Amino acid sequence: MAISNLLPSARTAFAIWGGLYAIAIGLLTTPYFQRHTIYLNALRFPWGAEYHLPHKYGLSPNKTFPFQLTTSDNETLGSWFILSDDLYQSLPVPAPNPESLVSEACRQYPTILFLHGNAATRAYSARVQHYSAFTSRLHANVLAIDYRGFAESTGQPSEEGLILDARAAWDWLIEQGAKGTDILIVGHSLGTGVSANLAAQLSDENIAYRGVVLMSPFSSISELLKTYNIFGLIPLMKPLHMIPYAANAITWALAHKFDTLSAVPRIKGEVMIVHAENDWDIPYEHSEVLFNAFLEKHLPAIDVPRTPSELSNQDWSSFSAQIDQRKDAKSRLLRHTEIEHLAVVDEFTDSSRDVTLVLLRQGGHDYVGTQEGFQDILGAKFGLVRGGKHAIKE
Repeated sequence: MAISNLLPSARTAFAIWGGLYAIAIGLLTTPYFQRHTIYLNALRFPWGAEYHLPHKYGLSPNKTFPFQLTTSDNETLGSWFILSDDLYQSLPVPAPNPESLVSEACRQYPTILFLHGNAATRAYSARVQHYSAFTSRLHANVLAIDYRGFAESTGQPSEEGLILDARAAWDWLIEQGAKGTDILIVGHSLGTGVSANLAAQLSDENIAYRGVVLMSPFSSISELLKTYNIFGLIPLMKPLHMIPYAANAITWALAHKFDTLSAVPRIKGEVMIVHAENDWDIPYEHSEVLFNAFLEKHLPAIDVPRTPSELSNQDWSSFSAQIDQRKDAKSRLLRHTEIEHLAVVDEFTDSSRDVTLVLLRQGGHDYVGTQEGFQDILGAKFGLVRGGKHAIKE
């Protein structure tokens, strides 16, 4: 085909794709499509799941108690309480109904409150792998919920609603006899926005918790949209920067913000942030931003000049000295560890709690928490393995 014939076809193709892109971006400003795009709760993988039969999805028979959790605004959430392997393997064969063992499990073992990301359900294979690792390698119970509008849970998802769901799960564990200091809040992807807000809420109420773990987090939905690449390759928002104020229009229209960065000053418990460097969905720089937000108050301020080109030699020397002081303060505060082929770990002590950043070499997005090397770091930090920092409470 001659080049002269190809050009009109190419222009037509670009026009069609450009039109579809404009329609898609426009739909993002409407509440209905925005909700479905952010939560993807209509994608209920695995399809047709039988949530009352958790052993069909890889969990041992009678290890999991499936039940409905009621929130403060009367939504019902599909939930699984999964026994620690230590308790489960001590049971006779066949094991008794796990419902009768929930209180004993909550009193004797720490529990991980797992808050998953968008799309799919608690029966999704990648999530089940997390439960299995946590209950076996980390000797913890797991409470996994499906937010409102997900799986068989009632209602429609919203930022406020998901935080209510997480608080209902926390309150249920306390009612079963768990101590706050034995509950580790673990969020993944979208669940990190929920986890951070739950931890901030508990901190506001001076309620102690074992810690909060943010796996593959984002600083906020608005910042995530700016950096999000479809299939890890196609930038979602970059074309909008060619149109004045177009990108800002999307940000202004966001009803579901999940601004984790703004929750940082309120979080008083121990924090671990983990991200894989090869995460195609959420760039690991989001985790660095969050970690630096915890660190910022411990570093000397820098007077950033508005017009650097107009600085005198004396002003420039003063500015450079401030940068050097900040670097020195950061290097003294941080404990830096490189684990060959696995991760880089930075941590510092803030009053009586530690804040830790783990950047994994591998893991992608969905499987960041299933790597044994990371589980060892997590378990040691939160007292879930022998020799860990915090003894399991009696």
